[in-house]
Amino acid sequence: MTKTITKSTCCYCGVGCGVLIESDGDRIIGIQGDPSHPANFGRLCTKGMTLPATAASLTGRALHPEMRLTRDAERQRIDWDAALDTVSERFADIIERHGPDAVAFYVSGQLLTEDYYVFNKLAKGVVGTNNIDTNSRLCMSSAVTAYKLALGADGPPTCYEDLELADCVLFAGSNMAYAHPVLFRRLEAAKATRPATKWIVIDPRRTDTAAMADLHLQIQPGTDVALFNGMLHHLIWEGLVDPAYIAAHTAGFAELKKLVRDYTPKMAAELCGIFEADLVQAAEWFGASGGASLSLYCMGLNQSAHGTDKNLALINLHLATGQIGKPGAGPFSLTGQPNAMGGREVGGMATMLAAHRDIAIPSHRAEVAEVWGVPAERLSNQPGLPAVAMFDAIRDGRIKAVWIACTNPAHSLPDAGKVAEALEMAEFVVVQEAFTNTDTVPYADVLLPAATWGEKAGTVTNSERRISRVRAAVAAPGEARPDWWIACEVAKRIAARLYPEDAAGFAYVETSAIFDEHRRLTVGRDLDIGGLDYALLESHGPQQWPLPAGMRQGLARRYVDCGFATPDGRARFHATPYKPVAEPTNARYPFHLLTGRLRDQWHGMSRTGRLPQLFAHTPEPSLTMHPHDAERRGLKAGDLVRVASKRGALVLPLAIGNDVPSGSVFAAMHWNGQFLNSLGVNETSAPMVDGRSFQPELKHAAVRIERAELPWRAMAALRSPDVLMLHAAVQPLLAECDYAAISLQGRDTLVLRAACTEAPAGWLERVFTALELQPGADVLEYRDARRNLVKRVGWRSQDEGGSVLAGFVFAGDVSGAEGLLDTLLAGEVWQGPRLAVFAPKGASAVPRDRVVCNCMQVRESQIAGRAAAGAGVEQLKAELGCGTVCGSCVPELKRLCASTSRAA
Repeated sequence: MTKTITKSTCCYCGVGCGVLIESDGDRIIGIQGDPSHPANFGRLCTKGMTLPATAASLTGRALHPEMRLTRDAERQRIDWDAALDTVSERFADIIERHGPDAVAFYVSGQLLTEDYYVFNKLAKGVVGTNNIDTNSRLCMSSAVTAYKLALGADGPPTCYEDLELADCVLFAGSNMAYAHPVLFRRLEAAKATRPATKWIVIDPRRTDTAAMADLHLQIQPGTDVALFNGMLHHLIWEGLVDPAYIAAHTAGFAELKKLVRDYTPKMAAELCGIFEADLVQAAEWFGASGGASLSLYCMGLNQSAHGTDKNLALINLHLATGQIGKPGAGPFSLTGQPNAMGGREVGGMATMLAAHRDIAIPSHRAEVAEVWGVPAERLSNQPGLPAVAMFDAIRDGRIKAVWIACTNPAHSLPDAGKVAEALEMAEFVVVQEAFTNTDTVPYADVLLPAATWGEKAGTVTNSERRISRVRAAVAAPGEARPDWWIACEVAKRIAARLYPEDAAGFAYVETSAIFDEHRRLTVGRDLDIGGLDYALLESHGPQQWPLPAGMRQGLARRYVDCGFATPDGRARFHATPYKPVAEPTNARYPFHLLTGRLRDQWHGMSRTGRLPQLFAHTPEPSLTMHPHDAERRGLKAGDLVRVASKRGALVLPLAIGNDVPSGSVFAAMHWNGQFLNSLGVNETSAPMVDGRSFQPELKHAAVRIERAELPWRAMAALRSPDVLMLHAAVQPLLAECDYAAISLQGRDTLVLRAACTEAPAGWLERVFTALELQPGADVLEYRDARRNLVKRVGWRSQDEGGSVLAGFVFAGDVSGAEGLLDTLLAGEVWQGPRLAVFAPKGASAVPRDRVVCNCMQVRESQIAGRAAAGAGVEQLKAELGCGTVCGSCVPELKRLCASTSRAA
């Protein structure tokens, strides 16, 4: 077998790790980190390491165009010409009847820059609407707005090298150990060589990142602005600001100083629920004379109705102390998606034009129109509808048709129930996807199959403004096509009908032509990449912008000359009064619901959810509550609870943990209708948005928690050679239960847990059918009609003799089922009589033994045992191998060692 190595870029977070894809011509068979890539130098996290396995099966892939012949019919396979003609004709019809703003495009930070560019040109240059927004609105828009307001332009002023050069690192609303683990490895290494570096973590939860901090400020949810204002008050009072820098390079400080005069450390600390001494310590470390302070922030600041203020208040600290534009210093927003930055570069949002231009400025519209070869008046001078408002407009009928590409709004947008209503109400829905198992695909009138990672080419821009090549290692399966090609084919058809005189603007043969057109639009702008093309990326590797013509290397840091991208060259301070969370708790909804990421899952799990090994660290959804809150309510771990807000509710198993403060609860954002009988935690999330960035408050909602009285329980599990096909068979059964969840475990096992007030009629028989557990020689059943109890267990004979458990269903009484699952996952030869499987067993009081290290399959019990014997992290690595491959588990290893040491 001939093995080919293809240089490309990881498709997950905004770190932008370089990868070396191994393929055999037809299949992706392996992956390594690219040692030459400046973002990761060969490191990969657990998600990146398992990318080849996500591509191993075509089950669940969109392989052919599909269309509904009538609105209520099932979609049927059609050819590409029919699909493209239908989409273009339906869009053109609606545009002619209702105007260009009656259609919309909702795209994704996982598209490549070239894909994004063509969609933006289609919407704004052909259709004539600015109704094109992106899931990056849910991710980065508050950071973008604050950068523009304070510094004059979008884009972090920092670079990854600053991680190694900072003397103080402030993490704000970022569990970086989970969300950006490769960068976190760099920070850990830097701190090991420079132990005097101080880490400050601001987070309502005690995350693995917070557990490693020198100072954890466990603030009350939403009080970030009060904290930053209190820190600035102390910096001013103690003379730790830089008056010369403020006078020479900034504006607006007097107004800000007047505001923060009232935010004494004592007052601010009380608002935040922390010790005054801790606030003072944080301010003094940040403002230490001669040091370099770097802030790293993510969704905890951005996903808020006051997200722009939170970002501005943090940037105020940097400007006041001169901690910007120098090595190791600056406000650094960490991007959540692989190409959120590239999407903003091409103007792929409802509130901007290409190359950071302004929709409202006529000369900006004219410049774009000239390059696109369309009349300037075609480009609308009115901002389009951002994500939340866009789906509101679909729901009330102002937008008739929507084209959704590479994203899953039915799960990811707030107030998910209303989003589902919007998609039901829409006259025409197009979904362009690589995977069919998302909550949005069922609403598609036309499904367009797209190529995905490893199958497509182009560029992406990471968190440090570094542009990297993405290359195809294998051909796309079936009839899947690149996103840019699909958009171009529809654009040509719409243009030929609406504006035949300029219908030739999408005759791209390859992505390099799209990139060249994009870079033409950047010349003279703050993100000028006039000197960059595919040839330079090929010869010199990934490059940061700006990189104007005549330069051979991009600029690592911005504002090093203290000149900002404002009309007068001065940065702007902004007075940011503290405002409480948009939805305060009250007697009816007394808990703060916080949301966040899991270590090994990605967004809506359409890719990571294909792999059983990525469920090992967190095998099922849960709601985490502080022990005191649970005790007061008579709740214990494993109880099912109903989480309800003003908008909706869902049922989740309860987890007990000290990582959340009393009065707050936590749920992961990944679980959705493919794995849960719900659209996920966004059933409850608030639709309020920031008034300037239009980013919704996804991180917080006011909720109440009640015991879910669901006496009938069921648990089922089956090993299958095609666990994804099994998942597709079982997933429709979730909706019939009051609680139901699917997880994939081991190497090939699906686990279903369910609970109801009473057994749904015929549901068990459908489960038996889906699991192929029909009575026979290798399937035994026990029934007790009086107790409404059913147990069915199957075995599979092995070639080498003996048999192993194949699967089981326990309903009515699930005691003993967890132990049986352990036996099933172990795959050991069955010993003793088979009827012993029905012997009553009490529910185990021992929690499931989690896998902590996915790479080496090291379990928590192994780590705890060695840690109790005095082993430290380095000894654990040497003895067990954990933490020696991708390193994603290292923060948890450190926490487990520390907690074991404290307990001893």
